[in-house]
Amino acid sequence: MPTAPYRDPSRPVDERVEDLLARMTLAEKAGQLFHTRVAMNGDGTLAETTDGPFPRQGTTELVVDGRLTHFDLVGRYGIRETAEWVNRLQALAADTRLGIPVTLSTDPHYSFTDNPGTAFGSGASFTSGASFTSGASFGSGVFSAWPEPLGLAAIGDPDLVEKFGDTVRREYLAVGFRVALHPQIDLSAEPGQARRAGTFGSSAEVASALVRAYVRGLQGPRLGPRSVAAMVKHSPGGTTHDHRPAPLRAAVEAGCAQLMPPTDMPRERLGFDGVVRTDWGLLTDAPTNGEPHMALATVSERAAKALDAGADQFGGEQCPEVIVELVRSGRITQERVDASVRRLLREKFVLGLFERRYVDPDRAEETVGAADFIALGEAAQRRSLTVLTNHSLLPLTDRPNLYVEGVAAQTASLYGNVVADPAHADVAVLRLRTPHEARLTEILALLTAVPTLVCVNLERPAVLPEIAAKAAALVVDYGASDTALLDVAFGRARAEGRLPFALPRSTPASEASRPDAPNAPKAPVFPYGHGLSL
Repeated sequence: MPTAPYRDPSRPVDERVEDLLARMTLAEKAGQLFHTRVAMNGDGTLAETTDGPFPRQGTTELVVDGRLTHFDLVGRYGIRETAEWVNRLQALAADTRLGIPVTLSTDPHYSFTDNPGTAFGSGASFTSGASFTSGASFGSGVFSAWPEPLGLAAIGDPDLVEKFGDTVRREYLAVGFRVALHPQIDLSAEPGQARRAGTFGSSAEVASALVRAYVRGLQGPRLGPRSVAAMVKHSPGGTTHDHRPAPLRAAVEAGCAQLMPPTDMPRERLGFDGVVRTDWGLLTDAPTNGEPHMALATVSERAAKALDAGADQFGGEQCPEVIVELVRSGRITQERVDASVRRLLREKFVLGLFERRYVDPDRAEETVGAADFIALGEAAQRRSLTVLTNHSLLPLTDRPNLYVEGVAAQTASLYGNVVADPAHADVAVLRLRTPHEARLTEILALLTAVPTLVCVNLERPAVLPEIAAKAAALVVDYGASDTALLDVAFGRARAEGRLPFALPRSTPASEASRPDAPNAPKAPVFPYGHGLSL
């Protein structure tokens, strides 16, 4: 029997797409329009139970009965087990009628900081069970550990960000992830804005330069078999502020494969012809997402409105029967469905998934967390540290008596003599998290009692005037190890970071800041771009 044209790698991609599209049933096409979460068993076998919030169906049911071929892996697992699971999942898909390979995606796995409960969490090894979340990023685990994107913005080096994207690409490819559900291109400009740690700060110019570099690192000069497709998300193009769409334009110019806009679908406006995916849970999990009229519509009508607006795929959803019914009822045409399926299939062919759907578990273990990747991430952590004040404390010398809080005593003992009482210390080192800190009186008492290096982890602009006034030195980090901090404190590494957003003088001042002028709040304690050199 001759090979079907869509299975022949020598044929042009567009010919392969059209051949496969013509062979698909409506149900098979509908399955392509859904990109849902899936879990795995800790031993690398397919998860078929429906306990917990995700998945609502077993893996075989999703692939065989639902005809889904796009999945977002959630849970905590080992690298080898994940690679073996990917191969089992791909084999399951290969045995379906048309053998369409799975496209597997993931939220970030590389940040030093960790959102508890998310997949591939921090620590030296993974747990065997799964924990589910819709979190925006994951701790690095045994992946290379880098500062959050805010830290990359603090460094402001596009070449470094391209190396970072290339590192992410190599580690993801080894495990079988072919779509990165990042970068996040929102500007850190809105008072009370959530998930700022995932942004490149408040400067549209910096964010634009870094998102270009990130997309190049993930995808290369053009999308191909060695690429990880970048899904740029939360487009800021729906505002009236002229500076905010700039990172979106930069991402499209860099060739990003996918977009997740919050409302409008920027095809004609930006000339984008890649995949447009909705945010997770638009149809069923979070019916109030999107425009107010979407909250009042049925699941079917929400789906139809999203398709009318230009969406190709629904994130976090698994109800292809809704699309089938919309077509059969005449609300959505077969041609409209074909337009989205065509884009989704084309990406699979361009990524080479029909030829290379399986991964090598041995190679995965060798690649993920390789020594050179770890070294690059650790160097970036040190460079991103931002020195806000230094009253002749840094760099520290000799082996002082150190009192530490929020720093591992074992790590600190490599630099000085760790003491249990600040009264016996020459220097205190205090690490704090943002945004809330209820211990201000206790902290200020420590700063008064002993010269103290304070390091605050910034996930959003923090209000720090009292601490800034009393600390012997104030440093901020965006995800950095104790070793990175102490290397900088003792002059063994150089901090290069500059604030990626201004730090306000008070909470009311932060709330009164203008999104159209994010770097000019009234009388900030530290302005955008502030940072001292050591």
